[in-house]
Amino acid sequence: MNLDLSELSLLAPIFRELFKGYHVSRRDTELYSQLSNLQDAYRALFKALGFELVCDPRGFYYFVPEQIGAQVNKTAQRLALFTFIIVEHLADQGRDPLAVLDGGSLGRDELPPLLEKYRELFLQAEVQTQDELEEKVMRRMTQLGFASEDNGVYRFLPPMHRFLDVCLSVQQDRDLAASLHSALPLTGIELPSPHLLDDDSGEEIIEIETRSDSATEMEAETEQQAMARAIAEEQELDA
Repeated sequence: MNLDLSELSLLAPIFRELFKGYHVSRRDTELYSQLSNLQDAYRALFKALGFELVCDPRGFYYFVPEQIGAQVNKTAQRLALFTFIIVEHLADQGRDPLAVLDGGSLGRDELPPLLEKYRELFLQAEVQTQDELEEKVMRRMTQLGFASEDNGVYRFLPPMHRFLDVCLSVQQDRDLAASLHSALPLTGIELPSPHLLDDDSGEEIIEIETRSDSATEMEAETEQQAMARAIAEEQELDA
């Protein structure tokens, strides 16, 4: 496939956001629009780089490396645990978890009672205070594109479906009711988590292992090195 790089006018910001683990959704108007309009071109270029560009039909894009050896990190585990907790909490209140987590919102004032009610579970995720809950969970959700925050209100975005899918899968595996109104058995549960491309230090990074045609092992690359290599390889193919 011949690529006209001049068409990919937002290549740098798109690559930067996806590379650090961010989920691009319709809220990111310009980036999402160009990804949607030039999806095949972006997918081909990123494939040369060693990443799979995933387009979820519910309206968001994210990166998955072709090969990744890193274990699911603490951030992913915490976000998965939080999703399980919020689903049960909302169901206990008679609220529809899907309606809240699919474009709905949660106020900061709801966090203290949530933390108190599920203190033992949060302790497993090394979250003991509201400050830690906001720093280790809520802030990470906004940084990775799962939610936005405005004046103390967290609004959930379409990428939350990655964790909702896990909730539904666990329910089905345990022969629970298909409805999200059913409480999830959180105690003692071994939580599966989607792979997130960040570490637990607050700095989004990714470690990748790929092999070229000569089977030479590549080391982890910086954003600039990775983009330069991808473009060079694509230009060689077109030559």
